[in-house]
Amino acid sequence: MTGLAAVAQDVQLRSFDGTVELSGTLIGFDGEFYRIDSIYGPLSVSAEGVSCRGPGCPNLESYVAELRLAGAPFIAEQILPVMIERFAAARGMRVRRQILADDRTLFALERNEDETLAARFYVTRSTTADGLVALETRDTDIALAVRALTDAERSAAEAADQGDLSMLARSRVIGLDALVPLVAPGNAIDALSLDALARLFAGEITNWQDLGGPDAPIALHLMAADLGAAQDFLMRVMTPREAQPAPQVIRHDDATDLADAVARDPFAIGMGSFSRPGNARIVPLEGACGFVQPATASSLKSEDYPLTAPLVAYLPLRRMPQLVREFLRFFEGEEADRVLRRVGVVNQRITRLPLSRQGDRLANAIAAAGDQISLNDLQELVGAMAGAERLSPTFRFQEGTTALDAQSASAISRLARAIERGALDGRELVFVGFSDGQGGADANLRLSLGRAEAARLALIEAASDGDLNRVRLQVLGFGEALPMACDDSAAGRAVNRRVEVWLR
Repeated sequence: MTGLAAVAQDVQLRSFDGTVELSGTLIGFDGEFYRIDSIYGPLSVSAEGVSCRGPGCPNLESYVAELRLAGAPFIAEQILPVMIERFAAARGMRVRRQILADDRTLFALERNEDETLAARFYVTRSTTADGLVALETRDTDIALAVRALTDAERSAAEAADQGDLSMLARSRVIGLDALVPLVAPGNAIDALSLDALARLFAGEITNWQDLGGPDAPIALHLMAADLGAAQDFLMRVMTPREAQPAPQVIRHDDATDLADAVARDPFAIGMGSFSRPGNARIVPLEGACGFVQPATASSLKSEDYPLTAPLVAYLPLRRMPQLVREFLRFFEGEEADRVLRRVGVVNQRITRLPLSRQGDRLANAIAAAGDQISLNDLQELVGAMAGAERLSPTFRFQEGTTALDAQSASAISRLARAIERGALDGRELVFVGFSDGQGGADANLRLSLGRAEAARLALIEAASDGDLNRVRLQVLGFGEALPMACDDSAAGRAVNRRVEVWLR
């Protein structure tokens, strides 16, 4: 990010009353703060409180914010152009678009009132992996990703002095998508397990007859190997089962093309995108214990669907210009939600699910109750749920920890904004913790309570600008009493480790 005509220049910052004066080398200016290297080390100073003198001083009137974004094609081509247009319109600006190369576009934001330039946004279409490399080498400011970081990518960023990209402050969830099995509309398969998917795409299951279908060979379709969706499928489905895609897999550069190819072939199956199923049919996932998990907007928002795939923007260590920060906050608003819905991506707007629509959850709780879950435990759970609505934000944790993941941090932010707007005044928010079935019941109960308390504290911190006296906050923990998925796989256990939010 440049945004500054002259850097590495001497400046002198002086308070307007003349009592404070700082000299040093100008490191950067973001339209709001000077960043200087002084005898006291690097300092950030608000431009509102000082005057600037020296050859490095920027022109405050003509400052132009600059932002470079690079990565996943779906975000770069389908989401960002519309988001930039809507953001500009909401700020009284218009956008002039210039194609700089086949894969790079400049969006110039101009103020309507005087036609002056406010910002330049450069968007590069590449891949999730290339976007993360560009962030590591400082060739972009924001990396656009459709999958989680690998351990190698996290280590490379730290080695390049880019810090820990897995920290919550280093990412923003743009919207929600998911990996989904797709078949032709006439295909009779009603559900597939993750193990069956791995065996299918490894070429171990080659005939539909093996899955209860007709005697016909199975055609396999995946996204191109260098794209984030294919890498995500490899990391989450194939690698845990020590499998690799078979050589006969047909690869695609576009998710819509993959869906169309599958829809035309009654004997095909593909791993596609929830946002772009085309005319194909999405097949629900199932576990060995019999739980079926369909991909729906609600199950993606709550991450109950095990292959939910948040669309993520990974951020730089440095402070970004004020206009850029406003653009990132724009993704939390209603206008951005409408844009996401139109392109098929699930937004993170908070929704409510009454108890009357949660019969499957209660049935699963009863069916899955083992020796460590008593009838009294289930009665206590149902009693707590009575009259409550489940809110869509659901908070997920790494195994054995109380650390929130990126989607959970975004959900906390949404919940905090709802409190600040007064949307939940006079209500009680109950943070209800659950665990997977690993370990003893007593330990899981304590862990579920600890996670509920961690989520409550995270909300208090995020809602610092709101009056939390307008709502009541409570924590409950039920351990392993209400599983959402089978506990026999890592993916299922990850779904079960959660804190739900109930509204009463």
